[in-house]
Amino acid sequence: MATTGAALDRVRDQVNETLARFVERQRALATEIAGELLPAMDALADALTGGKRLRAAFCYWGWRGAGGNDSGEILTAASALELLHASALVHDDVLDGSDTRRGRPTVHRRFAAQHAAMGWHGPAGSFGTSVAILLGDLLLTWTDELYHSSGLPDAALRRGRPILDIMRTEVMAGQYLDLLEQASAGVTVAGALRVIRFKTAKYTIERPLHLGAALAGDDTLMAGYTAYGMPLGAAFQLRDDVLGVFGDPAETGKPAGDDIREGKRTVLTAIAREKAATAQAAAIDRLLGNPAIDDAGIAEFRELLTGTGALAECETMIDRYTAEALTVLDRLPAPPEAKTALADLAIAATARRL
Repeated sequence: MATTGAALDRVRDQVNETLARFVERQRALATEIAGELLPAMDALADALTGGKRLRAAFCYWGWRGAGGNDSGEILTAASALELLHASALVHDDVLDGSDTRRGRPTVHRRFAAQHAAMGWHGPAGSFGTSVAILLGDLLLTWTDELYHSSGLPDAALRRGRPILDIMRTEVMAGQYLDLLEQASAGVTVAGALRVIRFKTAKYTIERPLHLGAALAGDDTLMAGYTAYGMPLGAAFQLRDDVLGVFGDPAETGKPAGDDIREGKRTVLTAIAREKAATAQAAAIDRLLGNPAIDDAGIAEFRELLTGTGALAECETMIDRYTAEALTVLDRLPAPPEAKTALADLAIAATARRL
């Protein structure tokens, strides 16, 4: 591989190709069952299009860091994590009532629109939600199918299975904690960081690294991967939280202000609430979670995040967590190519600026 950047691109491209082939196989099966399933297959293909493929990349480089060789089999096993991620996103969009994902209608909105256009019976929204739940479940099922058909030895797959299992439990636990934070209107930094730990840091970075190492048959790097992955995962989510309020919709794939409308209890908003003066706190409470918030309200909320110092503090946290991860990475007893790739992934995950 000529450069690490090119190596990262190659992993992403091969994961994309693996997923495309897998969906085409599933499309053939769906055609045998019923032609009416083809719109669902199209929706799933779209749901799997785009994205950084971070979970697959961390799994692959966790494998390489543990001494595994480059192979199509590990790339296929790592690609299964992207099916898991797509499943989580489809369900997450239902939970949040989101209209778009990566610039396209979310799955539940897509099928609600189809229902309305066809003039079918019953509520269009309920139909869309029901289809999205089913398709999210199907993606979750496909995770196991692709993992077990990767071609890796059975012994390797058995070593990795407990990690894949706990990864799914942890991300769903994190999602549940996130729902509790929003329902209780609790806005604390500690609570938001707890959600990040399970919903993002473990799921996006730590467990994919662990899975790669387990598949390679080397558990000596597990603690080091945790020490690198957890702070980096926190920095990654903090960056997403910032972009969720201040980001360009053309880059984020979601309308500006969606996180505000949905009442996301993020670390960024928690810091603002804790640092706010009385009038500022009242304004945050009035705007956060207001589904009818307009452009002026979004601009006001952004000013509150800036004026309280929350944005600056969040940027400082991102830098600190990233530096902590890179310091750990420098000490890991892994091959240089893997360490360089993991350093590049750290930058790709956190260095997106406004």
